[in-house]
Amino acid sequence: MHPMRFFVAAALLVAAALPALAGDDILDAIDQARKAYQAGDLGNAKQQLDLASQLIGQKNAEALTKLLPAPLNGWTAEKPQAQAVGPAIFGGASMATRSYRDGKGHSVDITITGDSAMLSAMVPLLTNPMLAGAMGKLIRVGDQRAIQAEDGDVTMVINNKFVVTVRGSADNAAKLAYAQAVDVARLSKM
Repeated sequence: MHPMRFFVAAALLVAAALPALAGDDILDAIDQARKAYQAGDLGNAKQQLDLASQLIGQKNAEALTKLLPAPLNGWTAEKPQAQAVGPAIFGGASMATRSYRDGKGHSVDITITGDSAMLSAMVPLLTNPMLAGAMGKLIRVGDQRAIQAEDGDVTMVINNKFVVTVRGSADNAAKLAYAQAVDVARLSKM
């Protein structure tokens, strides 16, 4: 099968798997890519597929924001932020972030990152106990293995697909409490 046809077919399958609500702009871009490809306009076909990929990344990032925890008792939180970075930067990534503050001005920032080709290279480093141990203390966050750095920042790899980072100026206990508040069970199912 010609590589471009394979890519168009793969993109159509991905779009077909998305919920109907998410599909309009994505399906439009894929349909325009298909038409451009059939007309021999490969440049426009690629641009439309890149657009579809970016839109899918945005939908994924928006879904990730729903997995960020509510503020813990005594803390406030900013509105979650979703960001999709195209494949030219960091191999593409969908990210959700949220910042939290307590009454004393301490902060915690949680980031969930997925859909990144760069994560594929990082995951073996983070999941190998010997290498991970060199980056910090290995701890358990629920059923999940995590790394807690000397400054208390927590990093978890979920299903070899997502990286959750919890960092900020708060103490180690607060960072760990926020790591435990991330909905890892739902994240595992994405």
